[in-house]
Amino acid sequence: MRLHPAFIALSLLCSSLLRAADDYQPGPDSKPQPGVPKGEILKFEFSKSRIFPGTVRDVWVYVPAQYQPETPACVHVNQDGVQWQAPVVFDNLIAKKEMPVTIGIFVMHGRVPAIDGTRALDRYNRSVEYDGLGDAYARFLLEELLPEVETMKTTDGRAIRLSKNGNDRCIAGSSSGAICAFTAAWERPEEFSRVFSSIGTFVDQRGGNDYPVMIRKHEPKALRVFLQDGSNDANGTGGNWFLANQEMLSAFEFAGYEVNHAWGDGGHNGKHATAILPDALRWLWKDWPKPVTRGTGSKAPVMEVLGAGSEWQLVSEGHGFTEGPAVNARGEVFFTDIPNSRIHKIGLDGKVSVFAEDAGKANGLMFGPDGRLYACANGRRQIVAYEEDGRASVIAEGLESNDLCVASNGNIYVTDPPNRQVWLITPKGGKRVVDTNDKGGLAFPNGVRLTPDQSLLLVADMRGRFVWSYHIQPDGGLSAKQPYHHLRLPDDKMESGADGMTLDSKGRLYVTTHLGLQFCDQAGRVNGIIASPQRKWLANAVFGGAGFDQLFVCCSDKVFKRRTTVRGVRSADAPVKPEKPRL
Repeated sequence: MRLHPAFIALSLLCSSLLRAADDYQPGPDSKPQPGVPKGEILKFEFSKSRIFPGTVRDVWVYVPAQYQPETPACVHVNQDGVQWQAPVVFDNLIAKKEMPVTIGIFVMHGRVPAIDGTRALDRYNRSVEYDGLGDAYARFLLEELLPEVETMKTTDGRAIRLSKNGNDRCIAGSSSGAICAFTAAWERPEEFSRVFSSIGTFVDQRGGNDYPVMIRKHEPKALRVFLQDGSNDANGTGGNWFLANQEMLSAFEFAGYEVNHAWGDGGHNGKHATAILPDALRWLWKDWPKPVTRGTGSKAPVMEVLGAGSEWQLVSEGHGFTEGPAVNARGEVFFTDIPNSRIHKIGLDGKVSVFAEDAGKANGLMFGPDGRLYACANGRRQIVAYEEDGRASVIAEGLESNDLCVASNGNIYVTDPPNRQVWLITPKGGKRVVDTNDKGGLAFPNGVRLTPDQSLLLVADMRGRFVWSYHIQPDGGLSAKQPYHHLRLPDDKMESGADGMTLDSKGRLYVTTHLGLQFCDQAGRVNGIIASPQRKWLANAVFGGAGFDQLFVCCSDKVFKRRTTVRGVRSADAPVKPEKPRL
């Protein structure tokens, strides 16, 4: 049988294309070059981890010939050991001054050796360490491995000193090692600002498929990211690797990150990454030591709330534990220091003073329509009202309390976490439980607030993932109870940590949580997450200042504020009907 010439030509073309697919060749920067000084590679075994107990792993340390211990070197951390001809690339780029003098730390994942290696397998920690979200691996690097590297010396006796500046650090990896690199930078952007991701496993191995959404919701971080993948990458039960990497790129662009990428036709291997590593490193280190930018041109809703140039500013420090921020009609903010049993006042000029001493370990605060400051003096099992001059009177007693809100009609709602209850105290002194959770529902009722129109009561569940919503009845009672605002959880927590809350004039609810200050639209969906000002418990928030457009937060021993583009509302004022939400 004779084949048609067109068919023969088509077959030859297809054969040529098949041969060309995934056929990536390294360039000259990935090969040793004459006259280029060669760095030294040291190797050791690390087996002292407390974060990943029982693990052992091999570590290689590349020290460039140009390194001098008088100047701490930039850092490149790579998962899965030495890849992509990286030491040779480093030699060439450092010699051409296309990347700074950088010490490379190439670390394998851990394994727990079997007690009887003839009958049992080692426990391999690769997926736990690399695919796992949260800050465990970042802490392993920062608290254990990098300090260990700094105990070493080169063969000619040079001490190894690593820069502690995140702008001087890059982290990289392939496949699960790539998502590990990104996770470390995501959790600690102040420690790692540059990321190279090759065929990254941003799929559902251990929740990594959640990253594109989280990137869109979180306040942008100062990260520069290079993504590489190929159209023939893996496609399995966790997802499609190539599509997942494209989702990551789209999310980075949406949120205003510095991001670059190289898509090809390769599979789940290192060929393409080896070919492009020199160009990727040039881009990652471009303009160094100029800091990496964040959020430029971001479309994320969180930037609509914060606006350009908004940063946390320290307001007050040196306290035991701050809580209960409340704002009066002038915009002055009051907060409690629970261990020291004080209430403090932040004036419009920013000066902080003591408003009340011996405040009964007061926690939640709220101003009422009568101008008085109401406080949960739980150390005395009382609700107390303070006049402007600091004189106090008892409003109710005999109840456990954490937080409270006061409606424009004078009704007071109080959360009682130990008994899983919500109380109503009326202007005439009546007191009754309006919600109980002894048979389920809220595990730990904490923050409590009213919607701007004061038709709904919102209660945060610190040990759950929801803020619960109730209809307020004419007599102040509650009905139509529902878990409503759906909060995001950190990977290493089973609860949101939802504590204090505040609202803006458009009905957005701001909730302090483990992840930061999450804000939800009226339909109960998280639209954005504002970063906590420090890595400590974020207890509560309120809008204050003369224009009610400064967001104040109580974060453990300190109080911070930052400028916003929105205005807060006070339940002490007349109800405000916000615009209808997008459904």
